[in-house]
Amino acid sequence: MHMSEPADHTTLNRVHERTQPLRANLSSRVFAACIAIVSIGVLGMGAWMQPAADGHGTHTQLGLKPCMWAVTLDRPCITCGMTTSFAHAGEGQWLSSIINQPMGAFLVVLTSIMFWGGATQAITGARIGTMIQPALRPRIFILLGLMLLLAWVYKLITW
Repeated sequence: MHMSEPADHTTLNRVHERTQPLRANLSSRVFAACIAIVSIGVLGMGAWMQPAADGHGTHTQLGLKPCMWAVTLDRPCITCGMTTSFAHAGEGQWLSSIINQPMGAFLVVLTSIMFWGGATQAITGARIGTMIQPALRPRIFILLGLMLLLAWVYKLITW
């Protein structure tokens, strides 16, 4: 195309379409809002509860029964101390959260990220989910599983 020729409107429209930011549709925004609400609810409950002095059992403040592993076997279950870790983080006691249950502290951070990501997508329409999807590979879930197992071994040792 020479400079003196008129621009092809079809080509300009395609270029214009590609430069426009992609926005999440309504159903994606509603789903993101639900993720944000659940995440802030979990974080809020953690902030509301008082961390148990034993490093486990904080969940009983929610009306749940004591952990049967701890009661019958005098050993921690694989998620032992997670709620207490959330409660410590909710009090701003990050070191205590990490020492009590490292995976719990990691999940507090992950839940916070989920809240901010969900809220951002719900409010602005930014497609946060499409940026996260490439990370959701089997190796990530295997890594999370290994982290959980290592945190359980840590809890067994520190019991």
